[in-house]
Amino acid sequence: MLFLLFELGSDRYVLDVRHVAEVLPFVGIQQIPHAPVGVAGVFDFRGSPVPVVDLSQLTLGRPAEPRLSTRIILVHYPVGDGETHLLGLIAERATRTVRHAPTDFVSTGVTSDGAPYLGPVATDARGLLRWIEVPVLLTPAVRDVLFKPTKEGTWVSPTSKTC
Repeated sequence: MLFLLFELGSDRYVLDVRHVAEVLPFVGIQQIPHAPVGVAGVFDFRGSPVPVVDLSQLTLGRPAEPRLSTRIILVHYPVGDGETHLLGLIAERATRTVRHAPTDFVSTGVTSDGAPYLGPVATDARGLLRWIEVPVLLTPAVRDVLFKPTKEGTWVSPTSKTC
């Protein structure tokens, strides 16, 4: 299985590339006043606004370092009934892919209610890799801020042109 490798602080993390739509350079982001913790803002992607979450802010409590290797990873984020929306994830040193079998990853035995997206870990020559689970990355409250459900049961981004 193919994973996108990145770092948050000095720790290494991976995302299943099946969730990844595209990896972009770190571009200008417009902040959203009073946004939930971890929500960096919104940026224009091919004429449409896309919300962005700073993974360093979300997990470490500090913004990502603006390095040449800092990227925005566009993922297909599930919002319900098989529907997905683009979500940008800011990650440091997001420049490589790695292959691992899903069975290489094992539970740490430690869970965090505040970070259910922190999945199992695998070990390689450089140490531990932690799998970030995209489908549970956002709390329901944050998901509802970024992608509001309509009365018809579909989801829209409050930053979209139709709002």
